[in-house]
Amino acid sequence: MAASLFRRSVAFCATALLASASGFAQSGVTPPKPGQGGSVVKGAAGTDGSVGDNGLQHCDKPMGALAVVEPQDIILVSLRRYNLSSPVSLIRLMVQQSNCFIVVERGAGMRNMMQERQLAAGGELRDNSNVGGGQMVAADFILTPSVVFSENNAGGVGGGVAQVLGRKSPSVAAVAGGVKFKEAQTSMLVADSRSGVQVAAAEGSTRKADLRLGTGFLGGGTGLAAGGYGNTNEGKIIAAALMDNYNHIVTVVRSDPSLQRNVGTLKAEAAAGGAAKSGGGLEEGAIVVPKIANVKLLAQPSETAKVVATLARGEELVVLAVGKDGYVNVQSGSASGWVKSVLLSKP
Repeated sequence: MAASLFRRSVAFCATALLASASGFAQSGVTPPKPGQGGSVVKGAAGTDGSVGDNGLQHCDKPMGALAVVEPQDIILVSLRRYNLSSPVSLIRLMVQQSNCFIVVERGAGMRNMMQERQLAAGGELRDNSNVGGGQMVAADFILTPSVVFSENNAGGVGGGVAQVLGRKSPSVAAVAGGVKFKEAQTSMLVADSRSGVQVAAAEGSTRKADLRLGTGFLGGGTGLAAGGYGNTNEGKIIAAALMDNYNHIVTVVRSDPSLQRNVGTLKAEAAAGGAAKSGGGLEEGAIVVPKIANVKLLAQPSETAKVVATLARGEELVVLAVGKDGYVNVQSGSASGWVKSVLLSKP
């Protein structure tokens, strides 16, 4: 009797699975496949373009350089409760894929960049390594993301969204039904890095984002699984909401020419980083002094150029132009000319 009941149970489960697969095929929805999930934010980006960036706003050329900063610690703690890491990497991928801004490093990688410059200043790097000041691209804008959770268990995403989507897309309803939080409010704030003025803002919630995802919500291919945003239900929903926020940010900046900055293409800016000679971080108008006595002030940025004057140690100079073959154009109290940037420092 028990064996017969077991066989009938197995037969019923097999029939249900076949019916489910048939239902997915008839509705045009690809059933979930192990190891082939992913968020709506996926793919890759490089200097020659991007792949897997469906749903993003795109631009013909960048509108400025953008630094994405980490959200507040309390937000990171909340994300870890759902096995999610910082969304910064996800947002940076979106930004580069869209080609609407050039992403500049201001996160953990910045510490390593400064370490390389310290090694160069200490004479530890090889000759002609060309690592130093005056080479970084300035951030025109600073983007700060935020995610705030509402954990009221009365209904929430797991109930209402699953009920609404269940009739049209069983796979999406299954994902929504497994979400642990009621709602996640996401936002992006963009400030001008020079004035500190907030110039753009976008806010949304997972409830709004869920209803716009359609059958592409589950994603295809390997997706972006890093940080849990491609392999957890909560991560997929938050990724979709952040994408919606970012698209609105692009729309705001694109519609206001006064916010758009003069930057080159990603490929051009990346190439310039290796080609530009280190200028020691001596910007135009800065006051500098020779590190040693008898520094030569030259008529041209060349060792063979005519000597205009000889500078004393500590003599104050004003920087007129920077970054030409390792030389800086300066004005002394009596003459102007070119000096090797490595021989100068700020007082």
